[in-house]
Amino acid sequence: MATALFSSTIFGPVHSRRLGVSLGINLLPADRKICSFDCIYCECGYTVKAVGGTSRMPSREEVKALLRDKLIEMRIGGELPDVMTFAGNGEPTLHPEFLGVIRDTIELRDEFCQQARVAVLSNASRLGDENVVEALKLVDDNILKLDSASDEMVRILDVPNYEYSVEKVVEQMSQFHDNLAVQTMFAKWTVDGKEYDNSTDKDVMAWLELIRRINPPRVMIYTIDRDTPLRSMQKVNKQRLDDIADMTRKVVADVSVSY
Repeated sequence: MATALFSSTIFGPVHSRRLGVSLGINLLPADRKICSFDCIYCECGYTVKAVGGTSRMPSREEVKALLRDKLIEMRIGGELPDVMTFAGNGEPTLHPEFLGVIRDTIELRDEFCQQARVAVLSNASRLGDENVVEALKLVDDNILKLDSASDEMVRILDVPNYEYSVEKVVEQMSQFHDNLAVQTMFAKWTVDGKEYDNSTDKDVMAWLELIRRINPPRVMIYTIDRDTPLRSMQKVNKQRLDDIADMTRKVVADVSVSY
């Protein structure tokens, strides 16, 4: 299936299934994906090593200038975002000036659109970095990925490029208390002739136990909606997602579902 990169540092606004009118901020290069995961469902495609070219992350100063220009343009046009979302071509918290960029973004939000929220979509791989944790505690919507209770399932679905531990991630997520949304992708797929499904009763029950331990104020569940690198990826049907959401609401009151 075809996948696509975001070609600029500031993109949109786009209409997000989960966040509303979202102005995107991409802290990664425009010409390749940089990530600590290589998720088989990623709309940006697989993570590949740079070969030549001029790939670089935008500096903190560049991000601030570009965001200011875009917000001025949107204000003149009579349209301001509901949320400014850090996403883009990989894992945003890998940017070396991530904390500073977050501080700048909050400053600009307060200047131009005080009603807007600042959101970060992260795979939770950098929660061992105190600067990243500080930055995530500053934002309005700290959205962290937890796709399975199984290390093996995460290795197959998310393909982390480091020694990933579900247990460690759960402990790290718990430090955010009331400032956390756990985001989970449910899907079915086949790899090397073997079928996988993280939406089975067994998988969901194990995942729910971790949600209970983390005790986040919000959980966001979804399934694939766009082209994915792995052709065998399949959506989980609406009824199954609704069933999972109903089970989750027994643990967390605020559960959103995107089909």
